[in-house]
Amino acid sequence: MSHTTRFRTAASCALLIAPLAVFSTACDGDGHPLSATPYDASGQVTLNAVEGGRIDPDKPLEISTKDDDGRITDVTATDAAGRYVRGELSADGTRWRSTTPLAAGAHYTVRVSTEDEDGAPGRRTVAFETRPADKLLRVRFGPDSGTYGVGQPVTAELSAPVKDRAARETVERALKVDSQPRVDGGWHWVNDKTLHYRPREYWPAHTKVQVRSALAGIRVGDKLHGGSSAPLKLTIGDRIEAVTDAGSHQMTVKRNGEVIRTIPVTTGKPGYDTRNGVKVILAKESFVRMTSASIGSSDFYDLGVYWATRVTWSGEYVHAAPWSVGSQGAANVSHGCTGMSTENAKWFFDTVKLGDIVEVVNSGGTMMTAFDNGFGDWNVDWAKWRKASAIVPAGSHVGSTPADAARLRPQV
Repeated sequence: MSHTTRFRTAASCALLIAPLAVFSTACDGDGHPLSATPYDASGQVTLNAVEGGRIDPDKPLEISTKDDDGRITDVTATDAAGRYVRGELSADGTRWRSTTPLAAGAHYTVRVSTEDEDGAPGRRTVAFETRPADKLLRVRFGPDSGTYGVGQPVTAELSAPVKDRAARETVERALKVDSQPRVDGGWHWVNDKTLHYRPREYWPAHTKVQVRSALAGIRVGDKLHGGSSAPLKLTIGDRIEAVTDAGSHQMTVKRNGEVIRTIPVTTGKPGYDTRNGVKVILAKESFVRMTSASIGSSDFYDLGVYWATRVTWSGEYVHAAPWSVGSQGAANVSHGCTGMSTENAKWFFDTVKLGDIVEVVNSGGTMMTAFDNGFGDWNVDWAKWRKASAIVPAGSHVGSTPADAARLRPQV
């Protein structure tokens, strides 16, 4: 073989000039097997992928030697995104097999290092593509890009359910959330198709958040691979918090920790008590029609309501209630919403943004649920939140049920 002859010639050179100390170091280095130019090992190793061909991404990549004259010393396989494929080399160097799945519809470059029976180094480089996936798992991030409050969670809606824990771990590890400043945060599996991400504490004011998926091509399950997904950029604005004390009938609004307004309010009367807990502003509607039919109330009403800030999908708002000004600051007379004067409601509407915090305390109502009626994520303590991650040790799963469409109507 030509490469063997080349190696032996170099070795002979080392022996001939060894007595000449002035040249021995340089010539000795050239004669070392590892310093020789690698020979073409195309005839020495075989792959289950041919140059320019396509292979099944659900099958492992296999590389083996063709005869007993040499062995494989190293394999490096990467896709176009620079992701490495892990693998195992047999003890005798005759076979290498990938241990992590290949991506679907991806371009790979494989570099195989070998040595022959005399120790001379060889090299073979092969490029190939994997077949496209039969079924793609896509991710839709929410909310839309823009500026939000410190309570805004990031959502990830999957195009297909993912139930297996190992598959969930694959998905979760590929959903990247980067922020400046960095936060201690994590994903929470709400159900088989929905994840929410939030920090341990509220987002710091003015945080920059970038969300992306690295799932493209990655094997998630049998015949299911990740698809491409649009990234998301969020900016967190000032920290706006509104705390409504249903016992004292007052709302205190803070910006970055400083009180900027105290507002007399009325909340839900007995039987219609406003939910306690932390809620996140979902929408701002300058006019909403509210009727008793929407909540099945025996107390008839049909009202046009202005400056309505929504905090639940079932119809809880902070809004103008000029008809109850006499009770605001003194009694709870609403059907579950937080009412205030038109002037105060307009100010509140203009001051807050989506993602800002509205918390209710000292009400006779139940606690705001976590996921089925808006963003009640902050009512889940951090330890429980992390238990619903696929990456932490298995624990009790915190799930939710879909919101009842019949409940998604305004209250007053």
